[in-house]
Amino acid sequence: MYVWIPVDGNDPQASKIVPMAQARHWALVHFDNGEVQSVMFYNAREEHSDWVDFIILENKFESYIDFLNEGMMVLSRRREESIEDLMEAFKFKELDEVGF
Repeated sequence: MYVWIPVDGNDPQASKIVPMAQARHWALVHFDNGEVQSVMFYNAREEHSDWVDFIILENKFESYIDFLNEGMMVLSRRREESIEDLMEAFKFKELDEVGF
């Protein structure tokens, strides 16, 4: 499965989640078998046109209706900031669902 995360940079180790309006890049995480398989970075979400299953937002008050309309499950972080911490929380279902 694939997961979008709006981030402040393009380093898988150092990038942190940010509100969509402040995103410098979009991390697309390929998550399979309980582990991160790869992390790719895009300047805009529109640069990737294949199916994406989830998006993790910085907070639950961001505009998320378009993602729901695209068929994505929308999640928001609790305290996590790094891609690694977010995906660890994702793995253990420790992120909040948005829009339900």
